[in-house]
Amino acid sequence: MFRQTLESVGVQLVKKPIEILQVNVGRLCNLTCSHCHVESGPTKTKENMDRRTAEAVIRFLDKARISTLDLTGGAPEMNPHFRYLVTEARERGVQVMDRCNLSVMLLDGQEDLADFLAANQIEVIASLPCYSRENVDRQRGTGTFEASIEALRRLNRLGYGREGSGRTLNLVYNPVGPHLPPPQAQLEQDYKERLLQDFGILFNRLYTITNMVITRYAAFLRAQKQDAAYQHLLIQSFNPATLEGLMCRNTLNVGWDGTLYDCDFNFAIGLRAGGEAGKTIFNLEPDDLLYAPIATGEHCFGCTAGAGSSCQGALESA
Repeated sequence: MFRQTLESVGVQLVKKPIEILQVNVGRLCNLTCSHCHVESGPTKTKENMDRRTAEAVIRFLDKARISTLDLTGGAPEMNPHFRYLVTEARERGVQVMDRCNLSVMLLDGQEDLADFLAANQIEVIASLPCYSRENVDRQRGTGTFEASIEALRRLNRLGYGREGSGRTLNLVYNPVGPHLPPPQAQLEQDYKERLLQDFGILFNRLYTITNMVITRYAAFLRAQKQDAAYQHLLIQSFNPATLEGLMCRNTLNVGWDGTLYDCDFNFAIGLRAGGEAGKTIFNLEPDDLLYAPIATGEHCFGCTAGAGSSCQGALESA
């Protein structure tokens, strides 16, 4: 149905030059969140990027002159080659984003993580699905909210979230229930007021991201008998104005084993980029996917509903 919807508005989604290389370094994570579309967790020890693949990522940064490296997971910091990727990219002047669940900073062996990120001027994109303890712990596990607040305080002490510091701290909101995110600008203001008032915490931006009806979240919705209604909401909320800004146009996702996808959601369901099973980060040339059709599915209604959704938040202002 999504393909037919694109045809009805006269749009064909094709790949533009790659500006952002998003790398999923693995599914290993210290949390098991109900909304996690890549189904990460503490038991996913085998699905993690090795050094050979990490080195291939760095070679592609050089070949393609990528401006931004977006590291995600799982908890990307738990991969043993995370710091290698960060330091090699920063030596090349590449902007690096770390999609952090915050609580990882409190793990044994990660005590210096905040200092490492600050020293390398890494942009931290931190998941905090609500400013309420009850909602966060329900979605991410008991004690997660308290750990997240402690991690945010560590980052603030290092200058993160403070204007002019050069250390950017952005938060991510995912709806707890089967509904679209509220307007991003208003929710950002609410977050800033509550987190400053209640905990003295500062941050730069809030990104709202729509949950997709795939993998673990789809199972959660089915258990609640809400999957069909939520998918119908996404379809009915389709907004063609979001199509130009979709992240799949200028972003390439690299899976932990070097396979290629148009976005992190396609990675989660195994929908390969370019329609070519043979293309991986090991044999990809910078223009191989240029103008190639983007792989789509019914889950794409999630990125095009309402104000739109991307890894950088809403695509349209309210």
